Amino acid sequence: MTATASQDEQLWARCAGCASLLYRKRLRRNLDVCPECGAHTRLSAPERLRQIVDPDTFTPLPDRPVAIDPIGFVDAVPYPQRLAAARAGTGLGEAVVCGTARIGGHPVALAVMDFRFLGGSLGCAVGELITLAAERALADGIPLVLVTASGGARMQEGALSLMQMATVSQAIAGLREAGLLTVSVVTDPTYGGVAASFATNTDVVLAETGARMGFAGPRVIRQVTGRALPEGFQTAEFLLRHGQVDMVVTRRALRGRLTVLLAAAHAGRAAARRRGVPGQEPAADAAGGDRTTPAATAVDGDPWETVRAARHPGRPTTLDYLDTAFDGFVELHGDRLGRDCPAVVGGLARLDGRHVMVIGHQKGHTTGELVARNFGMASPAGHRKALRLMRLAARLGLPVVTLVDTPGADPGVGAEEQGQAAAIAENILALSVLPTPVVAVVTGEGGSGGALALAVADRVLMLQRAVYSVISPEGCAAILWPDSSAAPQAARALRLTAADLCRIGVADEMVAEPPGGTQADPAAAAELLRAAVLANLTPLLDVPAATLVRRRRQRFRRFGAARLGAGAGAR
Repeated sequence: MTATASQDEQLWARCAGCASLLYRKRLRRNLDVCPECGAHTRLSAPERLRQIVDPDTFTPLPDRPVAIDPIGFVDAVPYPQRLAAARAGTGLGEAVVCGTARIGGHPVALAVMDFRFLGGSLGCAVGELITLAAERALADGIPLVLVTASGGARMQEGALSLMQMATVSQAIAGLREAGLLTVSVVTDPTYGGVAASFATNTDVVLAETGARMGFAGPRVIRQVTGRALPEGFQTAEFLLRHGQVDMVVTRRALRGRLTVLLAAAHAGRAAARRRGVPGQEPAADAAGGDRTTPAATAVDGDPWETVRAARHPGRPTTLDYLDTAFDGFVELHGDRLGRDCPAVVGGLARLDGRHVMVIGHQKGHTTGELVARNFGMASPAGHRKALRLMRLAARLGLPVVTLVDTPGADPGVGAEEQGQAAAIAENILALSVLPTPVVAVVTGEGGSGGALALAVADRVLMLQRAVYSVISPEGCAAILWPDSSAAPQAARALRLTAADLCRIGVADEMVAEPPGGTQADPAAAAELLRAAVLANLTPLLDVPAATLVRRRRQRFRRFGAARLGAGAGAR
């Protein structure tokens, strides 16, 4: 090969995705993403750090990797020779680079894996370094960000490499207990023991576009099953559809997404510290009872008309409110058990500058949207996704806002097979003890247990034309009347309007709607909802967590028969 040919090879690169010949400087300016097809090439750990951390802020951990050969492994060459070759070829001491830095101005501890070093395999030294990074995060009270790229556990270290899955996971558990955010960024490829431990047991899992992740690799799966694999199997996009990752992020957007998550974690931790100190507590609203915003009054007319208004396809949905009443929404996906229910959406957002976790039912406006979202009827996966986000909010010290708009939980056979009843029960139980403020707003239909699964809250608000009931009027009529045509009569009997429910204390406040309903002026409706949530959430932010939980329990205890009977007798 001539010197000229060698120089040409250094100037050009061929894309593995589309085979285009690319000018290497142009590829580097595009963050090593093919400008023709968008394929993301693999990055070394040092290059990854240059892309995601603030300039001149990375400080490596002082700990140096220890060269070990615990079982004297030899295949074609002795294991120490393989290590020496990997160190010479990469310039790294091991398959991970760890340290502290800032991302978007926020301090973090980092562990960034490098696939060039023995396939990014997880050995004892790698496990030790990542654990030390987690322990540094715990000592400094800062989040931990992990960037994974690995073929799995390191075979040359035998069962000791397997133990690293538990070692690192225990360190992550310590961060969870301390309320510190953990984030993994899955890059291509991430397999085996890394995928089955710290790549997926963090609070938030991001996947870079095109990354592949799985426990077993495609070749092994084909050999074992003898079956062809689905198109796009184990890619980031496949994982998103199956509820395994929170979001898929392009390389150019990755730093911005991390900044949003870190900002929310920082704000939540400060709020959690405030709630841990006894202070001035707002007066308990023990009696409940017919509280409304000044502009909200009971809707005149038949309750059946209110039911029809609550179901109007033009009413703003959760995603509409997230786009108007809230700021900077970042959606988090999946129940981590194989599904991502489209009837429930949730993620981080800001409300008047405060970071909150927002979770809500999502219907849609057109027939196609309604069908795709299952008419807002959550599956067990939807309830489990909501549960995961509620618990994440509590760990990070963020308040929870839920937007309820569902005819009820999914009544299908598949939902029953997947444990619908248990999923709803678990949400109700978790909300009962969640140590962070919870404000629920019934924006349209509040149908049965599917609604309650998001509405065990410190404050329950209802829009003026919303309804909330143990069963739909049609269902009630079909059971207790001759047929479902008695639905209007059942609607009157169920006392399901906002005014009715404020009177009996199930709802705390009725929120005004624009003339003609929320669909007539969605922007005004969003502003009214925003103001109502702020007014009810703000007094809760400094209430100690134990007090929040105690009051929430007292709230629902007063719905017991003995207390209701005593109240009736007093009247």
